[in-house]
Amino acid sequence: MRKRNIANMSNPSGQPFNPMTTPNDRVADAAIDPVYLNRWSPRSFNDSPITETELKAILEAARWAPSAMNAQPWRFAYTLRGDSAWAAIHGGLVPGNQLWAGKAAALVVIASYTKLTLPTGGDPVPNASHAFDAGAAWAFLALNATQQGWFTHAMGGFDAAAIAAAVNLPADTVVHAVVAIGKQGPADVLPDALQAREKPSPRHPLSALAFHGRF
Repeated sequence: MRKRNIANMSNPSGQPFNPMTTPNDRVADAAIDPVYLNRWSPRSFNDSPITETELKAILEAARWAPSAMNAQPWRFAYTLRGDSAWAAIHGGLVPGNQLWAGKAAALVVIASYTKLTLPTGGDPVPNASHAFDAGAAWAFLALNATQQGWFTHAMGGFDAAAIAAAVNLPADTVVHAVVAIGKQGPADVLPDALQAREKPSPRHPLSALAFHGRF
């Protein structure tokens, strides 16, 4: 994929943009805050614990994500490694994810409520934007975790029924992902097939994704 060197540009804070602050060779097509490039999804975590206070500070950012009619459909069920809820949530992951996610400091189940109450009141009605809005909350969570020195890895590989039972999933709520949060560990503890993938992934150029007026 093509890259542009934009070392002389400035980020939104007005400070010089320095691609050397980003992992490996990630370079943006425009001047952006390095947090967007520093966020990536490792699989190797070390044994560093996270406190509930630290985790809630990460979740606090997700609370402020935008949502249709401010319905705030996202829901989070979390467990810290070693507590009473860990085994059930970790056990709901597919075996390939259980293999490495067991060393994470926390697991967060991200779900969303599929209905909303209109500003005019009345019974809840279907919310077509619930998954889109939960995705925005996940992005806020991931970026804030990066700013706080933590790494996140969202997993779609889980047994939906097992996770639903583990977190006592409410009615009209669906699970989208389970997120591992922790401090990055060495790549060489992973199986060989995963070691090769243990690096920040590239992106398509902006010109392949953004179009003026029509696709």
